[in-house]
Amino acid sequence: MGPQGAGKGTQAARLAERLAVPAISTGDIFRANIKGGTELGRLAQEYTAKGELVPDSVTNAMVRDRLAQDDAARGFILDGYPRNAAQVTELDAILADLGWALDGVVELTADRDELLARLARRAQIEGREDDTAEAIARRLDIYEEQTAPLTSAYAERDLLARVDGIGEIDEVTERIVTALAPAVG
Repeated sequence: MGPQGAGKGTQAARLAERLAVPAISTGDIFRANIKGGTELGRLAQEYTAKGELVPDSVTNAMVRDRLAQDDAARGFILDGYPRNAAQVTELDAILADLGWALDGVVELTADRDELLARLARRAQIEGREDDTAEAIARRLDIYEEQTAPLTSAYAERDLLARVDGIGEIDEVTERIVTALAPAVG
């Protein structure tokens, strides 16, 4: 978990490789559908272009289907999900249906000014239409309103590890590995 620009995607991919499990990113799935011009992609683009999140019903169904795939049976890393209390409830239900439980939740933290600068650089490098200044600010606001409070719920379950997302990529990865060591062995 963490706001846009905190390094979730980068770190999820690195951890997935290290743990030999898939990184499941709702953002990547949405972008692939947008690029492919699918019905889901067109719907997702309507929301992301305005800096809004795709509706829970679409996201939850997508995550449920993805976690049911064989490669997730040995474990997985979720990137960008859950984002709100309803998604936490749905994730709990999905995992219960599969007979699984979360081992840990990482929250990458970063200063808002640093996030804005990172996202502006990413927009220039990658040419992402959903990374306009207005959309970036709106997504950060949505994170603060809807997602940040979830970390308290995971902290109460003794699942949360807060990790500073600022620094060299390798340094951040090692911080995460150290923070998760008790949960994943």
